[in-house]
Amino acid sequence: MARKNYSEEFRRQAVDLYESTPGATVRGIAEDLGIVRGTLRHWLEAYGTGKKTAADGTLTTSPLSKTAFSVPPGDETPEQKVARLEARVSELEIEATKLSTEREILQRAAKYFAGETRW
Repeated sequence: MARKNYSEEFRRQAVDLYESTPGATVRGIAEDLGIVRGTLRHWLEAYGTGKKTAADGTLTTSPLSKTAFSVPPGDETPEQKVARLEARVSELEIEATKLSTEREILQRAAKYFAGETRW
């Protein structure tokens, strides 16, 4: 398979899209843009600011940034811990909603196609 070359502008826009989209995942953004997750991760390391918009719209540290793991969990204030955990809960709720919607669509499709196979 041929290696694709992307412009620097496209790379920066992809990184900006990931960092500014609330609750976005590397997998989701990569799929939307039609690129490989590893490629997007590499661009995040090269062009990323280390900041990420959480699902609740607050600005947080990106889980992919090198500095995200430099602060030991014991050094965060209770307010920071609550904010971090609330953002994580929001992300998980969004993911659960997405999965239940996908499951419902698949169930309806299965029923539809099962009805079509009367030989």
